[in-house]
Amino acid sequence: MVIDKHKMLEYCNEFSKNTLMETLKIEFIDAGEGFLVAKMPVNSSVHQPMGLLHGGASVALAESVGSAASHFFINDKNQEVRGIEISANHLKSIREGFVIGTARIIHKGRSLHLWEIKITDEQGNLISLCKLTNMVLTKEIK
Repeated sequence: MVIDKHKMLEYCNEFSKNTLMETLKIEFIDAGEGFLVAKMPVNSSVHQPMGLLHGGASVALAESVGSAASHFFINDKNQEVRGIEISANHLKSIREGFVIGTARIIHKGRSLHLWEIKITDEQGNLISLCKLTNMVLTKEIK
């Protein structure tokens, strides 16, 4: 599969408009063979009450980047992707700056995709480690 990085990033950032990804200011910033990267600002809008990055915001970043990455392995004319399971281990806290989510394919089957998503801070410290399973469905013709 030949990857056109710029087209992939443009596509991902375009379909994020008017969604949770736009609300969280998630921006897709890098792509390549078997991986996709997005960043999200850490500020009060994604904090939990103690002023730290909310685990749910981390999971939203992980599912966003992993689900978007699965789109590059399907025929979007007759297939669609659904996240069916996500797990997250939150290992370090962060109060400000950016977090970067990098999704890497672990298993690419016809009906299931398994992704590992590492969320790091700007210095490369691991904040959360996530695993996402996506199901590939045939679109219903209406």
